Amino acid sequence: MIQCFGISKQAFYKRLKSYRTKVNNDQIVIQMIKDYRNEVGQRTGGIKLHDNLKSKMESLGIKMGRDKFYKLLRAYNLLVPKTKRFFITTNSKHHFYKYDNLVKDKAPTRSEQLWVSDITYIKTENKHCYLALVTDAYSKKIMGYKFASHMKTSLCLDALAMAIKNRKYPNEKLIHHSDRGIQYCNPAYTEFAEQNNITLSMTQQYDPYENAVAERINRTLKYEYGLKQTIKNSTLANKMIKKAVHIYNNKRSHFSLKLKTPAFVHINQNVEYHSYKKNKLNLEYLTF
Repeated sequence: MIQCFGISKQAFYKRLKSYRTKVNNDQIVIQMIKDYRNEVGQRTGGIKLHDNLKSKMESLGIKMGRDKFYKLLRAYNLLVPKTKRFFITTNSKHHFYKYDNLVKDKAPTRSEQLWVSDITYIKTENKHCYLALVTDAYSKKIMGYKFASHMKTSLCLDALAMAIKNRKYPNEKLIHHSDRGIQYCNPAYTEFAEQNNITLSMTQQYDPYENAVAERINRTLKYEYGLKQTIKNSTLANKMIKKAVHIYNNKRSHFSLKLKTPAFVHINQNVEYHSYKKNKLNLEYLTF
């Protein structure tokens, strides 16, 4: 039998075929990763990618466990780089009444039991703009948002109005949690919330961990959907935000939701979908 590089010709071509198959499969998976990130978010991490692409890979006859998948990401420089922290947009030096923190170390047990609100900046070529968000702390669904070139109370008020309009369980008791910024303490805002049977809660000092859910969602939208970059104008920024919110709510899976989407969990309320660990995190559950 003819030998080639110390192995039989048959074995050589078998290895060559296997190598070509691997290279071809790797390219297919890389394209799947790029397509998924283009649709859902450029900073989608390895675990979520593998979970969402696994069935598609298997349908194509590609067997790739999580370790090999990560090895592929690393080899092609597709791992998500770490990012820096963010800027403060809170002005709590004002004379308006500041509410107590009603949710410290507490976790919600259902949708629309606890909403968290925050403001983040969006940079355009002409000016700084701002995005106010209202998010459900249980499902992580963005219930309302408003983009504008100012940080007036109306920015947050419009976001809250949208959230109220989008409620699925309007008869349930609801807490609204925010920082102590002037927009959230303004009577125009607090009265509007209370008129809609919403109980107000606020952080006691500027600490991102006191409003961690809201802070994390701000970062996700900015770093995964291109809102961190300087955008050409406010019209384009508004379109990007609308698209980002839709993808975030309906397509992006979350570790804290057992890799389900916010829209799914918001309707399908089940503690099994949630990663809150009462004993591990020393959290108490919110009760009414």
